[in-house]
Amino acid sequence: MKGALMGQGVSRHARRGSGRHAGWLLHGLLVLYAVATLVPFVWAVITSLKTTREIAEAQSLLPAALDLSAYRLILQGDFRQWFFNSALVAVLVTLAGVFTNTLAGYTLARLRFRGRQAVFRMLLLLIMVPTQVTMIPAYLVIARFGLADTHLALVLTSLVHIGSIFMMRQFFINFPTEVEEAARLDGCGAFETLWRIVLPMAGPALATQAIFIFMGVWNEFMKPLLYISSVDKYMLTQGLNAAAKVYEKSAAWNVVMAGSVLSILPILALYIGLNKYFVTLNDTRAGSK
Repeated sequence: MKGALMGQGVSRHARRGSGRHAGWLLHGLLVLYAVATLVPFVWAVITSLKTTREIAEAQSLLPAALDLSAYRLILQGDFRQWFFNSALVAVLVTLAGVFTNTLAGYTLARLRFRGRQAVFRMLLLLIMVPTQVTMIPAYLVIARFGLADTHLALVLTSLVHIGSIFMMRQFFINFPTEVEEAARLDGCGAFETLWRIVLPMAGPALATQAIFIFMGVWNEFMKPLLYISSVDKYMLTQGLNAAAKVYEKSAAWNVVMAGSVLSILPILALYIGLNKYFVTLNDTRAGSK
């Protein structure tokens, strides 16, 4: 009996030790992944603070002195217009996309109508269709309506995001129906219940959706390249690509890196501002499991 108890104690200690080692290994891998992710960003910041001569000589990793001439040079060109174009399109698509995707998700989760499951299955099938397959047909439709080389073309072709619809549907399915039933007993209609009761409580899901939509539009390159041809209407990704081709001959990578660093700031600001809602949504999902 005593030997069995001792054996159980040893096995428990071994399991705890193996679990602790697995935790250390997991944390070590996460730290390595974080370092590997941050290295390109740190390199871009350091390069943007160097002079062209320091970049050409490549004798030191760190700049001899903080040189902001690359930032002044990039801001003197069309960068500010490109930045404004991207910000305008990204904000419009984010606001309109969150509205349309949320309504679609709520409709598929709560409303009962014939063909609802068929519509949902069709949306799931469309997720598996690569975006590149629909680019040319979408461009032909946009060109037929005379919207080529306009920012409206980018807005209209980015309003619906199937992944966001699926996420909002799952959120509303797990949303307690008792809250909506209590609102209806108080005399609220379906839209009033959604607007005044459900949406204020869906802040984490809405914020997460907004982050993903904004990042997708802000970092999009292929779609603007297809739709936009005028330099003054370039999105930021197009402008940085054009600037890289101009400055690569003179090895002025500090200017390109300065533009890249500035282009990251809105995404960082958005994520920092909405991070608490993003974390709340993840905690809620973990708690439900």
